[in-house]
Amino acid sequence: MLNELELTGRANTHVVQRDDLGAAIHRDAIEPFLALKAAAADAGIDLEIASGFRDFGAQQRIWNLKYRGERPLYDADGNVRDHASLGPDELIASILCWSALPGASRHHWGTDIDVVDRAAMPEGYRYRLVPEEYAPGGVFHPLNAWLAGNSERFGFYRPYAEYRGGVHPEPWHLSYAPVSTMALQMLTPELIAATVSGSEVLGKDDVLARLPDIYRTYVMNIESPPAMT
Repeated sequence: MLNELELTGRANTHVVQRDDLGAAIHRDAIEPFLALKAAAADAGIDLEIASGFRDFGAQQRIWNLKYRGERPLYDADGNVRDHASLGPDELIASILCWSALPGASRHHWGTDIDVVDRAAMPEGYRYRLVPEEYAPGGVFHPLNAWLAGNSERFGFYRPYAEYRGGVHPEPWHLSYAPVSTMALQMLTPELIAATVSGSEVLGKDDVLARLPDIYRTYVMNIESPPAMT
């Protein structure tokens, strides 16, 4: 069970920093992830967390950089969009396709992680977490295929496996379902609104005006988690 501050990234009392993993993740997800990592190693995959827990401040920095055009915006294929050509609604939608609204990010929960295969990376390679890396011929395509067949055995699934009209597919994004499913049920539009209202999120007036649609399209519009026994 997460409290309101933990749900919205304003507390970190639910996560544990693991230096051996290079990330902080939810305390209940540690052992399942280690088991997943060990199974991946047996298949020749060095499963590495590229991004784990992210607090509200970190998510707000990402949002504001993208809102100001200081960080690139991508289309569904990973191509850079022209920031200057986007109106307010288009700009917000463009950010939300790849980056969650601060206060509504699944990374706040510590249950959701972005993963890469260190063993598949050529020397000097810098991953970008873009679709082409996980597509056929991409450096992480074998990882993509392995996760599709194995992650659910350990309680993980991919909430953005397919495009559903909101967030673009993120084959690198894993979620620990036993905790994230409950967290999603607890994250209400009212809690998000109260969190954003008191923040320094750029464009927050436009965001708050659109929040019911944002909640439906980008927060709740995900793949169903695996059945939990």
